[in-house]
Amino acid sequence: MWRTILIYAGLLAVGVFALEWVQYQFLARRFGLEIMFMIIAVAFAALGAWIGIVLTRRKPVEGFEVNVAAQTSLGITRRELEVLQALCSGGSNKDIAQKLGLSPNTVKSHIASLFSKLEVTGRVSAIEKARFLSLVP
Repeated sequence: MWRTILIYAGLLAVGVFALEWVQYQFLARRFGLEIMFMIIAVAFAALGAWIGIVLTRRKPVEGFEVNVAAQTSLGITRRELEVLQALCSGGSNKDIAQKLGLSPNTVKSHIASLFSKLEVTGRVSAIEKARFLSLVP
């Protein structure tokens, strides 16, 4: 994180130096102050987007192991865990049913059971809690 902050500060210093180097007063008179502000704004927006991408990049999970203790204490069955893992891929009940060879109604009942066991009310919160408990990668 400090490396990114130092890079950002360095780029800001380079930007200030570049403005001074091309004689800011000359460019402001020639192109107008609004255009100079727009150029600076675009530069900072691009720099902010780049830093946002760098800071939020996730590393792939290697060697993930299911938290068996949490699975056992919550009473989640092997099939419910498979449904939960398929749920994380973002598929509909019908897609999950086809993938696992179940009927859509069975998937619905497994999902309802998972919601009850995880004490959540929606798919997103179920996935968040399952990731927090290391039930899914």
